[in-house]
Order: sequence, then C-alpha cells, then structure tokens
Amino acid sequence: MSSIVQGFTKSLAMTILSEIGDKTFFAAAILAMRHPRRLVLSGCLLSLTVMTILSALVGWAAPNLLSRTWTHHITTFLFLGFGLWSLKDALFEEGDTEELAEVEAKLDKDWKANNGATQNNKKVDDAAKKQQRSFLSQFFSPIFLQAFSITFFGEWGDKSQLATIGLAADENPFGVVLGGILGQALCTTAAVVGGKSLASQISEKIVALSGGILFIVFGIQSFLSPVES
Repeated sequence: MSSIVQGFTKSLAMTILSEIGDKTFFAAAILAMRHPRRLVLSGCLLSLTVMTILSALVGWAAPNLLSRTWTHHITTFLFLGFGLWSLKDALFEEGDTEELAEVEAKLDKDWKANNGATQNNKKVDDAAKKQQRSFLSQFFSPIFLQAFSITFFGEWGDKSQLATIGLAADENPFGVVLGGILGQALCTTAAVVGGKSLASQISEKIVALSGGILFIVFGIQSFLSPVES
C-alpha cells in the first residue's frame, strides 16, 4: 500500500508542475474559449488519460526488458536531466507569454483555415443541429477530436511523458497512473474553466523552477535508494 501511495504522490506532484504552463495547457485554455467547454475538457482528459496509461505500461514493462538495476539508473538519470532542463528554462528563457502566443497563433491559423468564409453561414444551422444530435455524435464531434488530437500529439515525446515512463519503472505503476490522471484532470480543468485569462497570469519561470527542483529531489532520492530486486 505504501508503494502505491508513494507512486501516487510523486506522480501527482510531477504531473501538476510539468503540465501547468505547458503547451497542451495553453491549447486547452484557448480551445475552451471558442468551443463548448465540456467537449474540449472531455477530449483533452481522454487523451491525457490514454497517454498516462500508455506511458505507465511502457515503464512497467521496462524492467522485464532490462534489468532492474539498469532501469533504476536510467530513471535517476532522467529525473536529474529533466531537473536541470527545467532549471535552465526557468533561468535563461525570456518571456513568460511566448509559449502562449505560439500556441494561440497556431490555433488561430487552424481556426481560419477550417472555418473561413462559411463560419457565419453555419451559426443558425449549428444551433438547430445541437438540439437533434445524440450524445454519442456530440461526444465524437470534430471539436472533441480536435481537442483529443492536439493534446495527444502535443504530449507525445514531452518530458512529462518520459518522466511518467521513468517513474512507472521505479515506482508502483498503479499509483503512478492514479496520480498522473488526477494531476492531468486538475490542470486541464483549471485551463478549461480559467481560460486564457488564467493561462496568461501563470509565470512559466516559477513553474519551471519548481518543477526543476522537484525533479532533482526525485533524482537524488532515486540515486540514494537501494535497487529493489
């Protein structure tokens, strides 16, 4: 039980500090300003849940492919590396709003390309169709799929995904999944409810500094802890 709690706690703290101010956080905030929040939230949450489970499965399988000693050392290296990476971003990156502006510009470009001149003509039709749509058709609407795909591919290969893999290789995978999903749910809900106003007030430097310190603490703890046989 203690291993589940430890994995849960580490995963929750790591996920929150990794995801606040992340590109997918900003994307969820901006999408929620333009589309129904429940569709954006459900699309983002499903995507992040799938990503967390997949990452934990990879981490859980790693000790079966490599020795427990190797996976332990790789996890330690990942935590220390991500910690230094986050500290570098906090100390040397300029401008807290650059990432928000970058995400907003990309979404604006996609928005104009997808809507164009037909946007005004569809308003009346969309209002009428909303009354007739079944729950399933709304759930898998283009808005839901857009939120899902943007979040999924935005997280793929991100340091939070790699850190989840490393954490699941060294801690209880079930606790890591629970903590990761809860952390993702809290961050995404805050982004969707708070919108751009909340996203623009977040200091990326402070978040990156806090995350970097947390990763280094995890790395030191992993380095000092014995390898479980």
